[in-house]
Order: sequence, then structure tokens, then C-alpha cells
Amino acid sequence: MGVNFFPVAEHQDETRAAYDGIVELYASMFADRLEARPFARAMVGTFAELVRGTGNPRVADLGCGPGHLTALLHDLGLDAFGLDLSPAMVDHARRAHPALQFDEARMEALPVQDGALGGALAHYSMIHTPPGELPALLAEQARVLAPGGLLLVSFFATDAPEPVRFDHKVTPAYSWPADRFAELLTGAGLVTFARLLHDPASERGFLDAHLLARLP
Repeated sequence: MGVNFFPVAEHQDETRAAYDGIVELYASMFADRLEARPFARAMVGTFAELVRGTGNPRVADLGCGPGHLTALLHDLGLDAFGLDLSPAMVDHARRAHPALQFDEARMEALPVQDGALGGALAHYSMIHTPPGELPALLAEQARVLAPGGLLLVSFFATDAPEPVRFDHKVTPAYSWPADRFAELLTGAGLVTFARLLHDPASERGFLDAHLLARLP
């Protein structure tokens, strides 16, 4: 693709090490968290319905963590599999959901053929990516989508004009102006056709944002 991925790889090494060290705690905190987040749950359900409508139910849960959302996508009728850069997270997901497929992978080099997927989910899984490195990840996600394929991205949003770096409990993270993030999706060749911003579910005060985009 002609993109230099080395800076992204260096950053993801740090993130991988951070998440490897908190697998059991993370899984206990987030495995059922979507049950208390009706807006996020509604967007995931809408995403699943639209993907089913494409006729290609193959979906990647990118940054799947302990695999809870991969399992939810499966329950919603999709042929879902999970990818995560943390081998400890992948191991946990395999043990928790033995009937599903989970593999270790970097977001900048997904082990998926061009145009293979009906959908991809990135649920707060790019929040640690520095702004300058995010376009490469979005371009990779667009690459693996079939024409008409869907991408649902969830992240922390800010009213500031630029991305805001903050101290996440695991490793530094970024919140994004929703319009700026949508522009990045456009730059990756995707068309954003739905967005949902709602009041924060955490003490940080950032909005929660969900953007739904399609590959033409």
C-alpha cells in the first residue's frame, strides 16, 4: 500500500504490553458493560442489521479484547471473528468463547484479504492511536471491506477543535471532534451516513461517539 507502518507498530507495542498486564481486570469490568449502555448497544444492533442486509455476514471485531462484542455480533446473526494485538487478550477470548475465532493481529496490517468483509467493528479500539497514525489504520479497515461494507467506529468525542490527549487508566488516549473523525473516514474512502453522540458514561466528561460508514 506504500505506507510506512513502523511508527504505528512502535506505538502498538506499548499498547499491547499495557493491555497484556490487565486482561482479567479488563474482562471483569467490560464483559457485560454494553448492557448498561443503551445507545452503544443500539448502534451495534443497527450495524449488525445493515451488515446482514449486504448478504456478506463476515465481520471482524477489531481490537476485540476479551471477545464479548465478537460474541454479541455472533448472537446477532453475523459470522464474526475477533482480532487483537494483545496475545493475552486473544488467549482470554478463546477460553471465554471457544466456538469463535480469535487471532493476534495489528490494526495496520490486518490478516484479511482485500474486500473480504461485510463489516468491521472498532469499538473504542483506536483511542490510543496518535492522530497522525490514525489514517493508516482507517485505510487498512477500508481495504478489507467489500463494496457496500459497513464500518462502525466508537470513540471518545470532544467539543474542542482538535484531538485532545488525556491520561487513560491503561495508556494515554485521545478524544476526537466527531467532524474531524468523519473527515478521516472520508479520506479513507468511506462515506459516513450516521452518527450518534451522547452524554458521557465516565468521569472524564467526554462525549461518547459512534460513526457508521459505508464503503461505496
